[in-house]
Amino acid sequence: MPALIGGGLRARPGEASFAHNGVLFMGELPEFDRRTLEALRQPLESGRAVVARANAHVTYPARFQLIAAMNPCKCGYLVNPALACGRESRCAADYQSKISGPLFDRIDLHVDVPAVKPAYIAVRVAAAARAVQAARFEKLVSRDASGVSVNAHADGELLDAIATPDAADRLHLSARGWHRIRRVARTIADLDGSEGVRRVHIAEALGYRRIAPGR
Repeated sequence: MPALIGGGLRARPGEASFAHNGVLFMGELPEFDRRTLEALRQPLESGRAVVARANAHVTYPARFQLIAAMNPCKCGYLVNPALACGRESRCAADYQSKISGPLFDRIDLHVDVPAVKPAYIAVRVAAAARAVQAARFEKLVSRDASGVSVNAHADGELLDAIATPDAADRLHLSARGWHRIRRVARTIADLDGSEGVRRVHIAEALGYRRIAPGR
């Protein structure tokens, strides 16, 4: 945990802070210790890593984009009947349950990746999403927009202003989940060249979300 979040005998920043304003990639996510994964919840929510010491609290900047990878089950062959183990469905449920619901709730896009060649889309993202968002927030000269340059950092009234969809059914999502859906939908709308957030953008954002069974 200290290596990821920070701490140790002499408090030092961890990988979450080294990734500040960048990307933190975590492979084989369920293989990490459960307490270590749960410690990611605060940085993902607040953009800060707080280390509690006996005589003081140390706060490190930790606003990063988390990209995590995991197999669907322990053996990794869940969708391949020829290679999957004899308890594939139970194995998958046990393996995926190592990631808690609250942590999943803080991950906006859940994508099943088949064995395909990777496509390079950085140029499209930079031109159609990042540039559009930077220009949008530059025009919103207000205290609420101060320091915000991407949709992922928008909240409160600012989020209401830029991402009020034409369909407001929250679909039993948590308040946090609803805010995150709107941020993702706003970015999808940017990539689509749309001024407003429409039902189709909300639907696509929901498609990337991990919805708990029964909801």
